[in-house]
Amino acid sequence: MLAALVVLVTALHGAAAMTHSLQYFYTASSQVPNFPEFVVVGYVDEIEMVHYDSNSRKAEPKQDWMIEATAGDHQYWQRETGGLMGSQQWFKVNIEIAKQRFNQTGGAHILQWMYGCEWDDETGQVKGLFQYAFDGEDFLSFDLKTETWVAAKQQAFITKHKWDNIPAEIARYKHYITQICPEWLKKYVNFGRSSLLRKDLPSVSLLQKTPSSPVSCHATGFYPDGAMMFWRKDGEELHEDVELGEILPNHDGSFQMSVDLDLSSVKPEDWTRYECVFQLVGVKEHIFTRLEEVKIRTNREKPPATDMTVPIIAAVVVLALVLIAVIGFVIYKKKNDKRPPSPVSNKEVLEELNPRT
Repeated sequence: MLAALVVLVTALHGAAAMTHSLQYFYTASSQVPNFPEFVVVGYVDEIEMVHYDSNSRKAEPKQDWMIEATAGDHQYWQRETGGLMGSQQWFKVNIEIAKQRFNQTGGAHILQWMYGCEWDDETGQVKGLFQYAFDGEDFLSFDLKTETWVAAKQQAFITKHKWDNIPAEIARYKHYITQICPEWLKKYVNFGRSSLLRKDLPSVSLLQKTPSSPVSCHATGFYPDGAMMFWRKDGEELHEDVELGEILPNHDGSFQMSVDLDLSSVKPEDWTRYECVFQLVGVKEHIFTRLEEVKIRTNREKPPATDMTVPIIAAVVVLALVLIAVIGFVIYKKKNDKRPPSPVSNKEVLEELNPRT
């Protein structure tokens, strides 16, 4: 499947600029158990804001600010649903065409379409993409610079040649990427400002599995996902013996990440010379966590119980029984005394953005 469109951070290490993204994922499947035949999900800055699938057959807002953004248009979600139902039929036909191109008959197959744009709120720079994939591999993509389609597979050349020779369609794709998509993205960011533009700092912990394992500096609960994390020694950033993990989403919409430090060649008395640094885009204050053994959380096994453990446990049990008896006696005694139409789900524009293969 296509990888998610990553929100790029233009200036790392604490810059104030932020890149926003609007992206849609259309997924059509054939003979995939326990999965809808057609699913559409829309995201703003990696936050799901609209959802449709062939089971519910209904376009629904996933954020309160989307309800607010469309409150002035009482037919908005009805039109969205109608447009996406039309897309569902288009994809159903084209997944069969793709199967024929690859000489496939039965079995599970997936056809995906991903499109969207990114907007840098400081420079105003806009980037965009339209991309198709079949069975988890790139199939066809639009190159904005050359204004042509790029075939990633031999089976896609038929469609590439057909679409490259429709100038009006090429112009519409370019207009959507450079004009329509950024306009709606800015509008969504404005409506969702309270959540999309918030800055949440994380809680940072030092973790270690075993005494010989690397120490992991783990940050969780931050938002947005424009963040940097690194180890430094005596104030100098380290590049050796350091492994930076990916930024991953949490179930509540926030993010987490970690960076590991190999201490195998570091003397214990030198640990305090090291510290973990977390930086969130747009926030001047950074989080510094000095490497100290007392701060490290671990799940290493506890030492086995000594011979004194059994007598101690026995004494505690006896005491507990005595207390229960006393309490029981006391109780016994007392008893007795919610935008305008989406440019990509509107029926007319869907036909423009989806020339048939």
